[in-house]
Amino acid sequence: MDIVIVGGGAGGLELATRLGRKLGRRKRATITLVDRNNTHLWKPLLHEVASGSLDSGVDALSYRAHAYNHHFRFKIGSLNSVDRTAKTVTLAPLLDEDGIEVLPRRTLHYDILVLALGSVTNDFGTPGVRENAFFLDAPAQAERFHAKLLNDLLRLNRRAEDEDGAVYRVAIVGGGATGVELSAELHNTFTAMKAYGLEGLRPEQLQISLVEAGPRILPALPERIAGAAHQELVQLGVNVMTNTAVAEAHHGRFLTREGEVIEADMLVWAAGVKVPDHFANMAGLETNRINQWLVRATLQASEDDFVYAIGDCAACTMPDGQRVPPRAQSAHQMATHVYRNILRQIAGDEELQDYRYVDHGSLVNLARYSTVGSLMGNLTSGSMKIEGRIARVMYVSLYRMHQVALHGWFRTGLCMLSDSINKVIRPRLKLH
Repeated sequence: MDIVIVGGGAGGLELATRLGRKLGRRKRATITLVDRNNTHLWKPLLHEVASGSLDSGVDALSYRAHAYNHHFRFKIGSLNSVDRTAKTVTLAPLLDEDGIEVLPRRTLHYDILVLALGSVTNDFGTPGVRENAFFLDAPAQAERFHAKLLNDLLRLNRRAEDEDGAVYRVAIVGGGATGVELSAELHNTFTAMKAYGLEGLRPEQLQISLVEAGPRILPALPERIAGAAHQELVQLGVNVMTNTAVAEAHHGRFLTREGEVIEADMLVWAAGVKVPDHFANMAGLETNRINQWLVRATLQASEDDFVYAIGDCAACTMPDGQRVPPRAQSAHQMATHVYRNILRQIAGDEELQDYRYVDHGSLVNLARYSTVGSLMGNLTSGSMKIEGRIARVMYVSLYRMHQVALHGWFRTGLCMLSDSINKVIRPRLKLH
């Protein structure tokens, strides 16, 4: 029995880990995880990598080492095609930075295939965005953002010695969690850098514009919680621009549909998600307008019993007609459900169960300034707003539960101890 999982994000890695422990350890199946990167980093942390408050070199997990410890195989590569008749997936050749082939095109056989490819930021075809704005879809993009930020702050500190009005402008399109959290993290970085030798920096020099096409930021959260986050950002000095749609991006500026120019030293696009275009209708599987694979309630592809899709790349409709939202908690729940359904499918004597999404609420972390959110679903009898220290503890616990799924309670405890030690011996920010 060959089980191939394509995509090593939260859902894919958790599923490979659980199947490896259950089936790989006992040689009941060969589990193979495929990802184009060598390491895994929880995607909700990428804005912290970009701002420097998290060092990806410390927190990233090696796929190969994790595969060895949890009895599955890892193959580095990008999905090129799927042959559902032959039950094979083909991986594109792996090239190095100079374009020289490292690994040739490879073909893997599967009996069960799980697509867990995640999503990328949706630019909605807006002219100039791909060429001029930063995206935060992968660690490499966050690292490039961080490198530019450090260089720009060095330039600003030098300019501040000669110019009283020197400022640094950042324009972020997208008032979802990424845009909101990044706005707060950049303020934290700007303030902290003064302690590390950039004495010329002053808080008023940082000018952030958060641009949202809708009527309010954080549209996925209850209005009262989004309002609290809005107020926190305003107090930090963030210019929150709602009902503002961007029509074009150019070098150093966004242009809105109303003709307003938003000039910035750093342009960031964090609005919407989609599955990369080259996966649309791959292998004849049905996809929607943002290229997600349509799945049945069992999370099997609409046209194939032996192909599953989980996480952001799956278009799963709930009983009320709403789509399961692209969140980390969705990927975690889907991975657990598909794990159980695969065991049922292999056993052959149990009916596969339908997936039911449970909304446990949402939390938004505004760096060291505040955390706001709501708890709901089966955690409370309704919806409860939380903020401050309690909300911060709950926010951190989301990442800890991901670590528990990967490492177990004991090793996660060691990770927590290591993080506590690093807070004492390491700088507050990544400075390189």
